[in-house]
Amino acid sequence: MNVSNRMEQNEVLRVKLEVLKREHRDLDAAIEAMQETGHLDALRLQRMKKQKLALKDRIAVLEDQITPDIIA
Repeated sequence: MNVSNRMEQNEVLRVKLEVLKREHRDLDAAIEAMQETGHLDALRLQRMKKQKLALKDRIAVLEDQITPDIIA
């Protein structure tokens, strides 16, 4: 793979990462708002928390792909 393709791939990964981070923040805000207002739908809250954890996992995978391995 040439350097140009690798750079383009990294840029795509960075954009995806930012989108996932934004979704994670939005979900966090929605969960917090739901808890503050007292309108708790336990099933919906559980699903939102699960979705937030799944996003966190996907974010970690993308960050690992973007960050090069450094051999110490």
